[in-house]
Amino acid sequence: MSHLLIILAILSLAAIGFRMGRGRALALAGGDARALHSLPNHYGGYVLLNCALPGLAVIAIWLAVEPHAIRWLVLSALPGDFRVLPTERLGLAYDDLRNLAHGVAVNHAADAVLSAAASHYLALRRIAVVGLVIVSLAVAGTGLWRGWRRVAPNFAARRAVERYIRVALIAASTVAVFTTIGIVLSLVFETLRFFGKVTLWDFLFGLEWSPQTALRADQVGSSGSFGAVPIFAGTLLISAIAMAVAVPAGLFSAIYLSEYASRRVRDVIKPVLEILAGIPTVVYGFFAALTVAPLIRDTGGSFGLDVSSESALAAGLVMGIMIIPFISSLSDDVITAVPQSLREASYGLGATQSETIRQVVLPAALPGIISSILLAVSRAIGETMIVVMAAGLAANLTANPFQAVTTVTVQIATLLVGDQEFDSAKTLAAFALGLVLFVMTLGLNLMALVTVRKYREKYD
Repeated sequence: MSHLLIILAILSLAAIGFRMGRGRALALAGGDARALHSLPNHYGGYVLLNCALPGLAVIAIWLAVEPHAIRWLVLSALPGDFRVLPTERLGLAYDDLRNLAHGVAVNHAADAVLSAAASHYLALRRIAVVGLVIVSLAVAGTGLWRGWRRVAPNFAARRAVERYIRVALIAASTVAVFTTIGIVLSLVFETLRFFGKVTLWDFLFGLEWSPQTALRADQVGSSGSFGAVPIFAGTLLISAIAMAVAVPAGLFSAIYLSEYASRRVRDVIKPVLEILAGIPTVVYGFFAALTVAPLIRDTGGSFGLDVSSESALAAGLVMGIMIIPFISSLSDDVITAVPQSLREASYGLGATQSETIRQVVLPAALPGIISSILLAVSRAIGETMIVVMAAGLAANLTANPFQAVTTVTVQIATLLVGDQEFDSAKTLAAFALGLVLFVMTLGLNLMALVTVRKYREKYD
């Protein structure tokens, strides 16, 4: 039985518990819901939560512990020759026996010991599944019975349900916080390993990026160049071009939709604009590589300009088109939310509609507009596919938009593609780039937060 089927079984049991709890509450109250302390659905919800939460918690704990427990049991049963192997070799042997157990071919002929270990692994997996079914359903059934027994007309079921919900919300927020901390720590630790191989000064201020390293010291190119300035410059150049396209177009379209367009026109134009946000980025990449980039190259060539087949301008223009809905939709919602009383007061003082928009509506909506632009900047910095297909992979230090450049996200994806050893400067460079990108994005968020607070105090 798969884990999904076990979860569905617990949820079905919880649904039955909801009906049982609600029915018991009404039965004890003689069918009169007014005699109950809480609504009948609160009693059903209390039984449901007592059944579902413990059962799902058992599954979560089981899934976290089971792989490690099975690995320990399987490796402990191996002969002594295997247990003295280095950690890496032992891990490879465990991967091989797992592949054998799942019917996947291995790179070498499996010996009798490995085959026996694979059979042992399958046996433990079957025992684990049966144990999970028994334990989770037993815990869920026990919770259902205890919740059902506690149902009484004077029982404060609503408070108990709200307490469960509060605990669930706190747990969800805690998971989000610890996930963020884990991401940051993983970046920091791997970045420190990278700076143990490459100095911080060379990384932040070096002008040449060539992370290819050889496997042996006697090979050509045994030490790469990890100067990240060309990558940061390419990221800023493409993002600047994209924002130069997206901010005016998105903001002007939001002003038109919220202040000038009729309802019928608004109902047509806004969904069409938002369709752009649903187009996959790889489609934008194809459009940039097959249409926009050749058009820019041919047009520039007709004027005697040296335009590369893959250019920052092509990637930036298409990325700007992709980002327009983010600014337009969010800015439109913010401008529409400005109280109508502010507009009417401005009209009462003799201001025209354009003057009201410039001097009243936009300043009042400025915090939300800045937030939408910040979201667009983050989207531009984090884009990968368009840059790969339209701007290339060359780390050129240039401010010329007609030349090929690359970005941080593209290099991260390139460095981590394929089977890589997380012990080389080449692979660890991806974590250093990710940490710098994280710090840059955090700085943009802090700047936007300061600006939003300043203007919000002025106009609230």
